[in-house]
Amino acid sequence: MAAITRFSKPSAISHIRRCLYSSTAAAAESNPHVNSPFGNYKITRRDPSERNVQWVFLGSPGVGKGTYASRLGNLLGVPHIATGDLVREELASSGPLSEQLTEIVNQGKLVSDETIISLLSKRLEAGEAKGESGFLLDGFPRAINQAEILGGVTDIDLVVNLRLPESVLIEKCLGRRICGQCGKNFNLASINVKGQNANPGISMAPLLPPSSCMSKLVTRSDDTEEVVKERLRIYNEKSQPLEDYYRNQGKLMEFDLLGGIPESWPKLLEALNLDDFDERQSVAA
Repeated sequence: MAAITRFSKPSAISHIRRCLYSSTAAAAESNPHVNSPFGNYKITRRDPSERNVQWVFLGSPGVGKGTYASRLGNLLGVPHIATGDLVREELASSGPLSEQLTEIVNQGKLVSDETIISLLSKRLEAGEAKGESGFLLDGFPRAINQAEILGGVTDIDLVVNLRLPESVLIEKCLGRRICGQCGKNFNLASINVKGQNANPGISMAPLLPPSSCMSKLVTRSDDTEEVVKERLRIYNEKSQPLEDYYRNQGKLMEFDLLGGIPESWPKLLEALNLDDFDERQSVAA
């Protein structure tokens, strides 16, 4: 069974927007603008009833944080901000950080706090200028010091920790492919892990490309077994203290993925008390 904490039922979205933390209203009144380590960026604290959700997604590299955060972002009308995407955009831009980032990524190392904060600050500033409300952060924070920096400038309502066994994560990462022409992501791995010792099995079908993309598939330079294992080792070293940090605040929801999207998505919505909301959205569409 997935390790989940289900929210209480009343009025799903308005309830989640309040996010159980009434103290944010007092913070918004006492200090609406906060200078931060995010450079010159200033973020406005708002009462949860006046903004959308502000969630963080945790999980090992390859677990699918981006997939599920993106889907939830579309469902809730909240921007999904992936720091991995911000890094890749900077790599492709030939900007001042591009060469430095290329070396770090190819070695499987984590990008420095300063660089991530700089990229994230620019993205948040651009979003606020466009009138965005709320966010789903994917890839930040990665350590307690980053969580403290983030908590010093805005309120995090919920932290969703997605989990998969390491053997499955490695297989997923090694199966990832990108179409060199259209840029879409695919996965050639076919995963079928049998359940053992009361642990459920995990089944994930491959996400195959259309025939037009098949000959143009490329592998990310950092998706080698050696680099993937190193990324997982570094992540596991840092993740436990961060999980404990948010668990002690009562904000951590752990969710063990049961398989691919068809198996896991409905259960995740149920855990977040969004299953009824998803049905209403489908009817409205």
